[in-house]
Amino acid sequence: MSLAGFHANDSHFTVRRINELRAKLARGETVYLAGLGLPGTHNSGVALVEVTQADGPRLIINNEEERFSGDKHTTQYPRAALDAMRNTLRGMGLDIADIDAWLTSWDYPDLTGTLVRSIVEEFPDGLKLLRTKNSVSFDAKRLEQMTRTPKLLRKQFGLPARVPLMMMPHHDNHAWFSFAASPFPDDEPVAIAVLDGTGDLGSVSTYVVQNGAITKLYCNDSVFDSLGAFYSVISSTQGGWTWLSSEGRYMGAAAWGNMDRASNPYYARLREVLDFGPDGEIKLNRAMGNWYCDPFDTPYKQPLIDILGEPLKPDQLWNPDAVLRVEDIQHRPDTQDRLDKAAATQLVFEDAMIHVVAGLLRRTGAHRVVLTGGVALNALGNMRLLEYFDEAWFEREQGRKVRLHLWMPPTPGDPGVTIGAAWIFAHLIGAPRGAPMTHAFYCGDAPAAPEIASVLKADDINSKTIGDISTPDGLNAAADLMAYLVAQNGIIALYQGAAETGPRALGHRSIFASPCDAGTRERLNERVKYREAIRPLAPMATREAALEYFDLLEGASDADYNAYNYMVLTAQSKPHARDKIPAVIHADGTGRIQIVRAEDDPLTHAYLKALGRHIGVELSVNTSFNVAGPIAQTPQQAVETLRRSAGLDVVFMVAADGTVTAAWHGGERDSGRFTAWLAERSRSRA
Repeated sequence: MSLAGFHANDSHFTVRRINELRAKLARGETVYLAGLGLPGTHNSGVALVEVTQADGPRLIINNEEERFSGDKHTTQYPRAALDAMRNTLRGMGLDIADIDAWLTSWDYPDLTGTLVRSIVEEFPDGLKLLRTKNSVSFDAKRLEQMTRTPKLLRKQFGLPARVPLMMMPHHDNHAWFSFAASPFPDDEPVAIAVLDGTGDLGSVSTYVVQNGAITKLYCNDSVFDSLGAFYSVISSTQGGWTWLSSEGRYMGAAAWGNMDRASNPYYARLREVLDFGPDGEIKLNRAMGNWYCDPFDTPYKQPLIDILGEPLKPDQLWNPDAVLRVEDIQHRPDTQDRLDKAAATQLVFEDAMIHVVAGLLRRTGAHRVVLTGGVALNALGNMRLLEYFDEAWFEREQGRKVRLHLWMPPTPGDPGVTIGAAWIFAHLIGAPRGAPMTHAFYCGDAPAAPEIASVLKADDINSKTIGDISTPDGLNAAADLMAYLVAQNGIIALYQGAAETGPRALGHRSIFASPCDAGTRERLNERVKYREAIRPLAPMATREAALEYFDLLEGASDADYNAYNYMVLTAQSKPHARDKIPAVIHADGTGRIQIVRAEDDPLTHAYLKALGRHIGVELSVNTSFNVAGPIAQTPQQAVETLRRSAGLDVVFMVAADGTVTAAWHGGERDSGRFTAWLAERSRSRA
């Protein structure tokens, strides 16, 4: 690997570079680091981090290649993401040559060794993995491209030599950034749980932070004893979607099933697919689950088939006759049964999360936990942790009256390890921890006004400049117009600034609608997003509205309920919420809440305040601005998303200079709704 330009984190090359940059930082100079998610593994991309001795690391951008290429969860070389990073650097008066170190988000020799060891340990069944053609996490064609990345970087940017890449351990990347970005001080132990599909060495890793130092406590050394793999396999083969698409949908489906452990007909037997060992250990019961050797074609052994039935085959996935649809419940007798299986899967998954975290809390004596890795996207499971580890648990186990305090980053999955690789390296060169995270708007740069104008010249798009948010009056006027349209049951999109990094739209690439109309969900799912009815709509709220309509748990209250900023934590709604805001209350009475703050997103916060004046609640439906692809990144993608969505009334596009342009369907597709509302509002204000 070193001959190809890859260097281990303890190699002579890396140690020498660490010492050089430690001296540079000590001189008061600024260091620039690039964290790379390389081809071959899903969600490739690049993060740019600025490091100073005074302030530590600061995230400038985290560019996900899927946003620029349109290929969701892409395994491609991140060419477009890198080009966008260069544009950011040039805007700062810098260029690619000013990057002091390039870090990778995987330790590839360790990963290769783990995969080989896994095949040998599962011999002879493990040999089947060599013939697997459907892998999502690892793309063999792209892995070959990965080995050429140092040369590809040289060629792409016209550099005099290939770029040396220093390899950072995958789970360490998850852990470092997630802790550093958290609101937790380290005045007492903070525990970290990385629960993943897989990492370099295993799929479960735990850490403890004490006095500014992170110590790794445990790794399960297995890519198959994985909570991520358990949920992906079951959700895909029972729900009918492919991996990385199935998990969130199946979590949504669980709410429609029997979520009672005592009466769910599948829960007790399905729980046997996982072995709950001592000290929080979880293992796959290989007498039931077969995904350790054949995760796609024959993932179940007969005892699991006896519980769940035959798994769906790869060629059945996304087939309308196979996909789980809650709307079929009246005319397909097996639908409720399938929903109960989803509920049982979620319940077993929550049991496993609780088991791992309980072992970690007992070992560390901590009551603060940072949860990260792809598993931490299960917002419902995250809420269950906060409910389970209450004062009674801690008094019994630790002899003190505290409760679990939990935090998850907005990028717990692999789009976050690019940031983590740079954060680890910043620590190695002597930088302090850095500031906690308060928002996630780091993907790309704000669009320039000419970029927006150029894509609005098409004959099938109407557009109109409606204001400028660079002044307080302009900001409030734009926000009030948005709220007025939503109050008329309009469905609008907001495209502003840098996009969100991570899988959730949080106000910069969002679609908004009224939470007070029970029909909103159906209209959005059928005419705007073209997606399944089982999927909930998320509530976006001011802090005051969030507290009014949802039970925000004390264990998520750090830094003024920062854990609710990113739609990674579900909350139970209060009794009066379903009548007032039915569109954002899921079948189980929960909502995946997002709190918006004026200091992080002035326009969206002002919109929510204006909604309070127009509809009586400072709360909006929020769903991602995308249709059958990644969240819209560029102005061109924003217009293409508008074209694909028949039910979207208008897109508000905000340029870097603050100019706001409204874009809507032109020609025969113009419903006339937006212009009629605009005229009506002008008359009412005259």
